[in-house]
Amino acid sequence: MSELKQETEHATEHALTHFDTSGQAHMVDVGAKNETHRIAVATGSIRMKPETLAIILTGTAKKGDVLGIARIAAIMASKRTSDLIPLCHPLALTRVTVDFETDEANSQVHCRAQVETYGKTGVEMEALTAVQVGLLTVYDMCKAVDRGMVMNEIRVMEKHGGKSGDWSVTS
Repeated sequence: MSELKQETEHATEHALTHFDTSGQAHMVDVGAKNETHRIAVATGSIRMKPETLAIILTGTAKKGDVLGIARIAAIMASKRTSDLIPLCHPLALTRVTVDFETDEANSQVHCRAQVETYGKTGVEMEALTAVQVGLLTVYDMCKAVDRGMVMNEIRVMEKHGGKSGDWSVTS
């Protein structure tokens, strides 16, 4: 069964949790949930001109260390997710790691964020926010030489903890 078909069937089996029975948006009540170690990993990429990637690799960008600044931006963004996504719970994150990998063959930078907490709700949104803001920062720092960069494949790769247990794109 295809991954998309599995996700579609799962969505129809379960009601959307951010809406009450009358269709009004609300923040999900997590008060009765158990606190567990929650982990989420998200990834994404930004494709660019080879010359742009060369600037990143050589450290000659006018604004400085592109990937170092993007890493800090991603970490900061993960901590502010509930300020950006209206119905997200504010979480006390216990760990955030952000790694960038350059792919010269495809002229891309790949970003991977892992976010952790001990709490009553997951950290998928925090991991996704970290990846997106990290890639946006790469775009911002390089847009003077390449306005055609494309961000893609931003997705949750795995999650651990909570009532639903472990999940990954391969499960």
